[in-house]
Amino acid sequence: MEATGFKCHELGGFNSLPCQSLNLKGLVKGVQRQEVVCKRLDDNSIVQNNYCDPDSKPPENQRACNTEPCPPEWFIGDWLECSKTCDGGMRTRAVLCIRKIGPSEEETLDYSGCLTHRPVEKEPCNNQSCPPQWVALDWSECTPKCGPGFKHRIVLCKSSDLSKTFPAAQCPEESKPPVRIRCSLGRCPPPRWVTGDWGQCSAQCGLGQQMRTVQCLSYTGQASSDCLETVRPPSMQQCESKCDSTPISNTEECKDVNKVAYCPLVLKFKFCSRAYFRQMCCKTCQGH
Repeated sequence: MEATGFKCHELGGFNSLPCQSLNLKGLVKGVQRQEVVCKRLDDNSIVQNNYCDPDSKPPENQRACNTEPCPPEWFIGDWLECSKTCDGGMRTRAVLCIRKIGPSEEETLDYSGCLTHRPVEKEPCNNQSCPPQWVALDWSECTPKCGPGFKHRIVLCKSSDLSKTFPAAQCPEESKPPVRIRCSLGRCPPPRWVTGDWGQCSAQCGLGQQMRTVQCLSYTGQASSDCLETVRPPSMQQCESKCDSTPISNTEECKDVNKVAYCPLVLKFKFCSRAYFRQMCCKTCQGH
């Protein structure tokens, strides 16, 4: 039974009530509930429910609302970092077609599910030209071939695409790569004695001497004084020339044949060791 002066009252129509969403079979649907309150009869003000008879409280009616599916919409992420800092790069972002299927649940659709124009997923960035940079070519071989030496290389100031060469002043000097470094291909061999060929024997007939050059040379062929004298090869040795002459009989007088006028030339050009000239110029060649 209702308390005196109070009556249960249906608060408003359905159109004035909010639609509360529910997830029903993959679609976002809502429910409107009609609230029942306790009001004073004299001034129609709302009071606490315990002033009204609970047995006379009418049911709270409800109906479905917003039964149509939520339209899909584009989700656009933040741009990622550009792929290059200069000379034109690309940056990308996530673009998804999303539809809400609950207060905190979504599903991803094919791009065709979203009817509006699809936002771009990538675009050019940092199109400004890169500054010139140092480009180092390959190192040369170590010089000299042994002992401490140096390697050299060429360092150029180039455009970022390497198509142009600029004056060195257009690249930062403090970042220029080295153009020379120390190197070594191992210890150099020590100087050694080098001998020449033996010369002609000093005697045209019999024992004589012959000479040759002996030099102390470094591995580069330069004269050196660092060879050991104890192992120096000899520069002179004895030699013997075969005497090819016809003996003259004791009964035969040793003389130059009168018709031979070139005996002095025979002696000068050392032809006395030959039998014919020695016989024709016996006196001139005697003792030689």
